[in-house]
Amino acid sequence: MKLPSFLRTPPPHVAVEIAPSRVVAVAVSATGISGVKVTGWAVEPLPAGAVVPSLTAVNVTRPADVSAAIGRAWGQLGQRPKRVALIVPDAAAKVSLVRFQAVPPKASDLEELIKFQIRKAAPFRVEDSQVSYAPSGRSADGQDYVVVQARRDIIMEYEQACLATGATPGIVELTTFGLSQCALAAGGDLTGDWLLIHARPDGATLAIFRGEHLVFFRHRGADGDGHLGELVHQTAMYYQDRLGGRGFSRVLAGGTPASVLLTSPAWLDIQARLGVRAEEVGPGPDVTVASRAPWTPDTMEMATPALGLALSMCAEG
Repeated sequence: MKLPSFLRTPPPHVAVEIAPSRVVAVAVSATGISGVKVTGWAVEPLPAGAVVPSLTAVNVTRPADVSAAIGRAWGQLGQRPKRVALIVPDAAAKVSLVRFQAVPPKASDLEELIKFQIRKAAPFRVEDSQVSYAPSGRSADGQDYVVVQARRDIIMEYEQACLATGATPGIVELTTFGLSQCALAAGGDLTGDWLLIHARPDGATLAIFRGEHLVFFRHRGADGDGHLGELVHQTAMYYQDRLGGRGFSRVLAGGTPASVLLTSPAWLDIQARLGVRAEEVGPGPDVTVASRAPWTPDTMEMATPALGLALSMCAEG
């Protein structure tokens, strides 16, 4: 049973992303039944090496610099939030998709089953992990779950950087999941199979969705073998051979400006291979910008993950 709204703690409407090269903060507020207003946004650069995403090693190597950048972002927003939603790099966690033919009726039994299933999926002990999961699509073969696993001490590094500024992270999300939430909130036809390509200098993540359900997730760091085109090609082959895919209805891109999608030989080749034009993820028609700083194409490339998470929190509130 849900508590009355006046008794429930409202979700944070400010999202902050701690990325390897920058801190991005976005504040939103509801304007009506479905409308949302961006009331402020900020981007603060980080010194090289201040954040080094990893599954197994220290991520926030210069916490004072990261906290200082977050504090400056609050200054640009014109507020010092007490609670925030936090976005961390994809490389800081392991994402798995698991399927069960029969789901235990007790939540505690399901959690133990999921932990048993992923025990060997990451290079650290499940006992040292922060594990979260959510149901995805259901088929004749069973119920699918998206499972995110990260070392607890690594997530605490990012949380502590926020806490040092007086902001408590109430929700922690991966950057590509924030980007996907922005894509879903923007609307449009996302009912079929669609591909999300999130490419940044520090790595790339590819995610395949069937409507709102995640069916494939793969992250590769910048130092991995092959380039983005090969990763997309491998993903498309897996989609056809293992997921029974019949083609993507849409291809959405994050971390890459629209001008690059239209002119880069590498991106033109990717779109030719897929047979679908790539579109930049951005805010939908129900989102208006009322911040002091102008919302430019560069803003959209940097801020969409934080905006997506803020929008999802605003919808819940």
